Amino acid sequence: METDLSYVSENLRIIRERTAEAADKYRGGVQPRIMAVTKTVPPETVNFAISQGIDLMGENRVQEFLSKQEAYDRSAEIHFIGHLQTNKVKYIIGAMSMIQSVDSLKLGQEISRHAVAAGKVMDILCEVNIGGEDSKSGVAPDQLRSLISQLTPLEGIRIKGLMTIPPPSESDIFLGRMEELFNKLKDEKIPGISMDELSMGMTHDYAEAVKHGSTIIRIGTGLFGARNYANK
Repeated sequence: METDLSYVSENLRIIRERTAEAADKYRGGVQPRIMAVTKTVPPETVNFAISQGIDLMGENRVQEFLSKQEAYDRSAEIHFIGHLQTNKVKYIIGAMSMIQSVDSLKLGQEISRHAVAAGKVMDILCEVNIGGEDSKSGVAPDQLRSLISQLTPLEGIRIKGLMTIPPPSESDIFLGRMEELFNKLKDEKIPGISMDELSMGMTHDYAEAVKHGSTIIRIGTGLFGARNYANK
């Protein structure tokens, strides 16, 4: 008996509607891409979302991705969005079109090394800890420019923008600060990088993120429902 996945279609309809409303109100109708965050979600549910028009997936965990990779519909693009250990880079370098969570020179060097060996240039985003939270990864805002300068010469990577997870209690404030930081860097026109992508906004704050210029919103619970941590 097939599982009824109509709730995914309905959730996606609501997300698209709210995203379009925010884009029309604040961004002249320019909408972000909707990423399906797949942590703990079975491949058949992910594939159903792809059949409904989702063309971008976000993976948080290397081991989980490897266990589900072969079952995925290959028509969707995949980004890695979780904390990435340097010794795990080699396992995902061929499958990802972007790694969004780069927050150190060491990680950037390892991605570059494996990308060069694979004959590709990996698009990356620099992850910013905009709220200065000890529990979250990301480079401090005042150290971002230095990190970008260190990463830019690496031949196997290409900086495409920024990513963040703001503190949920004051999300709108920190989304605004992230927008300012992103626009400032974009205006600098730093050689060798392009500030094309600003990845921010999740289930609880994606409409506010659209308001502040997000180009990629990352939706897990809002699309697939509450996570089933038994299904890892």
